[in-house]
Amino acid sequence: MKRIILFAAMLIVIVLIVPTVMVALVKDGEDLTESAFGLAPIEKKQEAGQTEVRSEQVAAKDTNGPDIAVYRSNAEAVEQIALEDYVMGVVASEMPADYEVEALKAQALAARTFAVAQMKNGDKNGDVPQGALVTDTVAHQVYQSKDELKEKWKDAFDSNWEKVETAVRDTSGEIMTYDGEPITASFFSTSNGFTENAEDYWEQEVPYLKSVPSPWDKQSPRFANETVIPISEFEAALGITLQNDGSIGTIEARTAGGRVETVTFENKTLSGREVREALELDSSDFSWHVSNGQVVIQTKGWGHGVGMSQYGANGMAQEGKTYKDIVQYFYKDVEIESMDELVPTS
Repeated sequence: MKRIILFAAMLIVIVLIVPTVMVALVKDGEDLTESAFGLAPIEKKQEAGQTEVRSEQVAAKDTNGPDIAVYRSNAEAVEQIALEDYVMGVVASEMPADYEVEALKAQALAARTFAVAQMKNGDKNGDVPQGALVTDTVAHQVYQSKDELKEKWKDAFDSNWEKVETAVRDTSGEIMTYDGEPITASFFSTSNGFTENAEDYWEQEVPYLKSVPSPWDKQSPRFANETVIPISEFEAALGITLQNDGSIGTIEARTAGGRVETVTFENKTLSGREVREALELDSSDFSWHVSNGQVVIQTKGWGHGVGMSQYGANGMAQEGKTYKDIVQYFYKDVEIESMDELVPTS
């Protein structure tokens, strides 16, 4: 009997105590399980979301490239601008937005290549304010911000910006190189029918900046222009004195691109570039004559003539040429490469 009572008591203990222990163990297990497969996944989802946001930010940074220090002339301050945003602002400022997209892409390559060269080589000429690599003026490349362009384009902003953004995004990170280095990607508005050898304008030979025909430019509204200057102002600007017989100076030679190489006056010889800059002419392809006490000057083309003709680029694009066709026509023997090898992207 005692054995039966003892056995029953043990059963009671087992029934009452063991489930309590099991509940505690299961409860602990549930806590662990909830932490491992419930809360942790929630936390991981949050982390994943945060990671996704960070990844998007990094991707956006990578897409827009590294920053470039731009001197904003109106504000007289240096602004750090993401490279691709800077290129958009340059393309929008330097080429008409109604040009073909392939021409705008060619302009994007030129703008980005110039910027990368500055980022890689620094301000070698010492003509940029301290802390900047480029200015937002014609001294380098004209740059306008998105807000400035909204003010400039007004109702046309959305359509214009879409074209520019497409051109820049479609060429993102691409630059032109020669022998592995970013080129001097010079460009100008309109040629006289030919681009100019670099050595004929800058007195320094550059292998990829050679004269090529650009017949499309003859349709440009800036292909021909006439400037009239009083004789007294003409003489003062050039530091010469004209004869009273109606003669001006003798154009001694022209360049391979048809521009004036040298002009000889009675006791002075000037280059075509010197005459152009002193008289603020559209081009160094000029001819002239005296009429009623004034010098009448006819010019062909608009700009220095070296590198890519923007009007010519648009003409090529209208004929179905791609931006790669365009830049490899105006810049001889260049390669189109990623800038990643030359400039860090983060």
